Amino acid sequence: MDSSTLLSRINSPADMKRLSRPELLQLCAEVRDFVLQTVSQTGGHLGSNLGTVELTVALHHVFNTPHDRLVWDVGHQTYPHKILTGRRDRMHTLRQQDGIAGFPRRDESEYDTFGTAHSSTSISAALGMAIGARLKGEDRKAIAVIGDGAMSAGMAFEALNNAGVAHAGVSADILVILNDNDMSISPPVGALNKYLARLMSGNFYEAARQGVKGVLKNAPPLFELARRFEEHAKGMVVPGTIFEEFGFNYVGPIDGHDLDALIPTLENLRGRRGPQFLHVVTKKGYGYRLAEADPVKYHAASARFNPAEGFPPSKPGKPTFTQVFGQWLCDMAEADQRLVGITPAMREGSGMVDFHKRFPQRYHDVGIAEQHAVTFAAGLACEGLKPVVAIYSTFLQRGYDQLIHDVAIQNLPVMFALDRAGIVGADGPTHAGLYDIAYIRCVPNCSLLAPSDENECRQALTTAFRHDGPAAVRYPRGSGAGVAVETGLSAWPWGKGVLRRTATTAVLGERHDLPRIGILAFGTLLHPALKAAEALDATVADMRFVKPLDRDLVLQLARSCDALVTVEEGCTMGGAGSAVAECLAEAGVGTPLLVLGLPDVFTEHGDPARLLSLYGLDAAGIEKSIRQRFALRPALAAVNS
Repeated sequence: MDSSTLLSRINSPADMKRLSRPELLQLCAEVRDFVLQTVSQTGGHLGSNLGTVELTVALHHVFNTPHDRLVWDVGHQTYPHKILTGRRDRMHTLRQQDGIAGFPRRDESEYDTFGTAHSSTSISAALGMAIGARLKGEDRKAIAVIGDGAMSAGMAFEALNNAGVAHAGVSADILVILNDNDMSISPPVGALNKYLARLMSGNFYEAARQGVKGVLKNAPPLFELARRFEEHAKGMVVPGTIFEEFGFNYVGPIDGHDLDALIPTLENLRGRRGPQFLHVVTKKGYGYRLAEADPVKYHAASARFNPAEGFPPSKPGKPTFTQVFGQWLCDMAEADQRLVGITPAMREGSGMVDFHKRFPQRYHDVGIAEQHAVTFAAGLACEGLKPVVAIYSTFLQRGYDQLIHDVAIQNLPVMFALDRAGIVGADGPTHAGLYDIAYIRCVPNCSLLAPSDENECRQALTTAFRHDGPAAVRYPRGSGAGVAVETGLSAWPWGKGVLRRTATTAVLGERHDLPRIGILAFGTLLHPALKAAEALDATVADMRFVKPLDRDLVLQLARSCDALVTVEEGCTMGGAGSAVAECLAEAGVGTPLLVLGLPDVFTEHGDPARLLSLYGLDAAGIEKSIRQRFALRPALAAVNS
């Protein structure tokens, strides 16, 4: 960075304290440009970060961070925060392996006071910090910055309800800042959003109000009566009413891009005790014309781009699993009038844009409310409909009780399309779908399918949809092997896998004896497993179903092979390999078993292919693990024969 810039001299928020208002304005412009230049090279969230520059500068200028605790909800808007808190020189490593994370991380900086990436947790965390400070006798503020989309989640209101109550007769010193940009990722929905949106559509009201004022000023008694009526009416319609009922002192709305409004307001609120609520209105993508014009498109950049030209047009290529799901959803909806599509605020991410356009009456975006999405689907199923819940693997974790209590116990035919299953790459551990196999297969009545390619994904979706009970299909982010996708709606035989390769010899080229190996692949790791099998001359099964497990196929391979290997892109503890081990144990079969998958650690952010290689789940890694486990046991075949 040019050493003459103001930003180059900001190494911590302390350096911002002595800046004048014009200098702070210059700093905002430089931070915004730095964000744009960084994301254009690394990829990452763009629109949300451009929209919070002034708010971030104002917060660090006014409050004594990190002594005052600043919690960012979701955290995808914290690039300006990272830039201003000593990480500017590492921003070129954003979301890359061993680099800066795309979300707040406590182990990355003392300024990241709470790790976030899923929505609606900030108020609860900040309240805990505020109460903790009081119990320790420390004078500090706890600030939660939450978006209007995240405010649609029940957890946010649970926290508000608790925060507004005095604990031991004393109210918590917490400031909640509602960053209202009328845009979460998909356009936000729900009654609360419509309530807040009234503030954004008041041009006619404002013009009429000013005109009436001009007339009534000539009649002071009438003017005073109108003013009092306006105040009374305002109290009934502005969102301050609901937050004040929770026990908060509501302030706003104010322009979130106006430092002359933000800084004095924050300075006033800094000195107030008890629960405070500040409503700021911002524009997603602010300051970058292309992002302002299309905030959904510019929510995040997945690849490099020229800021002057914007995102390059997408090139035709292999269809992603998300696109396969989106096309299947439309085709199945055409074939079955009972189908209802549900998403918790991820229309674009889950591939439901076309379905929304073609079947608006059967499309339901419930907002960031995963628990509600699952139980809402259960209610639809009770009425004979066939709900399909399109949800990320990690987001279904937020509706786990509902999956068990409302769907599985009642054995309702709700289908879950689990996008982003497995390693997700740059978004890191908070978004990695590594646990769905373990947490779904342990629930009675639930079934789980794991297709290995794009065409199998379409078949698996059809199979799960036609099943009379809870069923989930897991598939990864991005594209697969490039297999052509059929246009029909064919289904698999229920609970059956298929052999994809049969061994021809058990002798390696290096003349070392190797036991006859059977590889049981679950999901897209079938393809590196097949490549490894070529080098090892192993038998390979495409298991397709995690639950119900194809026990016949497992036992067939256990009896014809000297050793078995399971491969899955998920946690090994309680995963598909565990299911195979349980099957063998129950049948009293002692065939040695090697379970390959992801270890008992959180997977960091980075390139997905590199991460798979790091964990030994590429073809070379699978082959190496098998050789290490079995190649040095030449007597194994004789022992088992």
